[in-house]
Amino acid sequence: MGPIWAVGLMTGTVLDGNIDVALLKTDGETIERFGRYTLAPYPQSIRDLLEQTLAEARTWNFEGPEPAIFSEAEAALTWAQAEAVRALVAQAGLAMSEIGVIGFHGQTVLHRAPQPGRTGATRQLGDGQLMADILGARVAYDFRSADVRAGGQGAPLAAIYHAALLKGAAQDGSAAVLNLGGVANITWSDGRDGLVAFDTGPANAPINDWVKGHGLGDMDRDGRLAAAGTVNEERLARLLEHPYLSARFPKSLDRFDFGAAMAEGLSPEDGAATLTAFTASAVGRALDLLPARPRRLFVSGGGRHNPTLMQMLRARAHVEVQPAEDLGWRGDAVEAECFAFLAVRVLRGLPISFPATTGAPQPMTGGRLSV
Repeated sequence: MGPIWAVGLMTGTVLDGNIDVALLKTDGETIERFGRYTLAPYPQSIRDLLEQTLAEARTWNFEGPEPAIFSEAEAALTWAQAEAVRALVAQAGLAMSEIGVIGFHGQTVLHRAPQPGRTGATRQLGDGQLMADILGARVAYDFRSADVRAGGQGAPLAAIYHAALLKGAAQDGSAAVLNLGGVANITWSDGRDGLVAFDTGPANAPINDWVKGHGLGDMDRDGRLAAAGTVNEERLARLLEHPYLSARFPKSLDRFDFGAAMAEGLSPEDGAATLTAFTASAVGRALDLLPARPRRLFVSGGGRHNPTLMQMLRARAHVEVQPAEDLGWRGDAVEAECFAFLAVRVLRGLPISFPATTGAPQPMTGGRLSV
């Protein structure tokens, strides 16, 4: 099978109100061409609905029937994301008939990593068959469930796409890809048999929640609040004792596993500084767990726009950091592109998760295809 046009969709756990939509021409192994990319904002009504859905998901916690709000939110976000796909394809001068497959990740509302003697659980809202019916195109969706059922973490899934990106940069173990979304995840590859990925710790989620909780906006824009504060080093040292940070990979996190309460009792500025330092320091701990400690990190995701976080990564993780754009990548588009790439792999029956990325028992295919 030769390269085809695929659309990837991603809405992260940080709930920034945007749908990431990207076109990618790929055969699921190499990247032939980056296509158009956009951020399509949700209407406020859907943002509010998703906030409430996440709150009810935490109360539900995989016990008993799913909350009724799930079906309402699933339909609303599926229609909104389908329209975002239609608009992007039209803007790119393509017809839907030219799209080989759509990778529809959906909205993660709850994720529970496996524990000894207990398989994990994960729930993404998104009706792939409904999207296929709306758009008249094949849709790959539900990317994580098969991996979780087999005993894997179900996350992170970006590793195989990050490895494809690294082929054009530094796939000798000297560099890694760091994505700073709601949670931070890292991918390391030596270009041979070594492919490792895991969640390093929190990224933007607790910082955003801290800022929102103090009525100071939706995020620490440009890292200004953290830059005005002082890191509480004693608090930070205690936070860095968390057993997750020293646990061996594979491992994964839910968006709420590390929350804004970590900074409770601090001023808004000092809290933001301390949470930012924790994210950076957790990345440093993660680098020490890799088969070889990389000298450089290529950074994607919204966190790379935070200069205070990027500076703390250099200082506290002791690593050179470069935004993805330095390599000609589109740092905001990487996650959406990833699900376009994975959708083609689903179409081809290629593995999307691996023992050293999710803890799957063997390289595993996954995802479901619409009829």
